[in-house]
Amino acid sequence: MSAAVDNRTRPAEQAVAAATLPRGVTTGHRLRRILLAMWVGMRPMLVGYWIVMLVGFLIVGIGIKAATGGIDHSTWDYGTQSPKYFSMAVGIIITTAYLTLLVAQGITRRMMSVAVSIYLTGAAAATAVLWVLVYQVEHLIYDWQGWSQTLANPHLFTRTSQVGLIFAEFFLLILSHEVAGWLLGITFVRFGFWRGVLLLPLSLIPAAAAEFLLVAQWLADVLNGLGYHRPPLAVAVPSVLVVSALGLYAGYLVLRPMAMKQAKG
Repeated sequence: MSAAVDNRTRPAEQAVAAATLPRGVTTGHRLRRILLAMWVGMRPMLVGYWIVMLVGFLIVGIGIKAATGGIDHSTWDYGTQSPKYFSMAVGIIITTAYLTLLVAQGITRRMMSVAVSIYLTGAAAATAVLWVLVYQVEHLIYDWQGWSQTLANPHLFTRTSQVGLIFAEFFLLILSHEVAGWLLGITFVRFGFWRGVLLLPLSLIPAAAAEFLLVAQWLADVLNGLGYHRPPLAVAVPSVLVVSALGLYAGYLVLRPMAMKQAKG
């Protein structure tokens, strides 16, 4: 009888205990603190990159073009290759910068993986929004000066007024390259340099899938020259999202059993 009463009361006692736990140990609060730490720590790198791109490809680019006798192409479009590879570096750095620190603070690998997924998705969305906005600003400047805003690279969009397609292209390409960087960082940290090199083809699958499914920017001319063409966007867009999500989960699976190295000294 006593055992039965204990079994009935235990869930209630656990619920009360959970409700009275200090705010700092709840899952939601911990997750928010991790995301804040990632934002604060990675902000100089991310914002600094945005500023460099704005100055280099919009302000300086337009100034040089105007001084040399007119513009026949979008100067912002010349910088469209950069965010993919920068975002891959972000994915690599976030592992090496935060893994040992967060695990040492009692954060589980699962929670870190969730936080990384949220952060990388947010960073990809923010960068894609920036690209959309700058295309619109450039469009206004070109219209004011009577210049032609011809796009130098193939894209999902053909005009800078196609805001949805601009966002979709950059968000998907940036996210997939971030995920590839996340996998690269984890595999090199866990398995070491040489095995990390051997695993490169697997780690780069999210980025490669996005390139072959979206067929945009510099690789588009190469693929079209080989007779390969983009699948319908109704297939390509969800496929990139699925592959990126699987890449994030694969990173967690590789991360989960990894032991932390003891600090030296």
